Amino acid sequence: MILVRAGKRALMLLTAAGAALATPAIAASEPSTRLVTCGHESCLLVSGRRDDEASSVRINGHTVSVDGKLTWRVRLPVETVREWSAPFARTIEVTVLEANTSQEASQRASLPIGLLGHATGLASLVVRVP
Repeated sequence: MILVRAGKRALMLLTAAGAALATPAIAASEPSTRLVTCGHESCLLVSGRRDDEASSVRINGHTVSVDGKLTWRVRLPVETVREWSAPFARTIEVTVLEANTSQEASQRASLPIGLLGHATGLASLVVRVP
């Protein structure tokens, strides 16, 4: 009975160690976004990673020119992101096209909360009590 418990503990420990080793690789490959300033306007900074610096990057189907080699980033004006996205979108699609093959890898990147939401001004509010 003691050997069975020790075996179960060892199996659980190995499983946890394997999951811990696999998680950083998955997290590092996902593109990320954040809001930054670009002169007088706001921009979305999209960053990611690719295996070959000759690979091209597309955002929502549009090829973009990126800064960097294997680790890349691009700044897009918020108005451009709005034009390329569905109304009230919460994510963008980032696609890396491999340079020497026709393979592509697409991933969704979360947008900052409320980035593509539309604010409506409230001029007045009328409340009537029956």
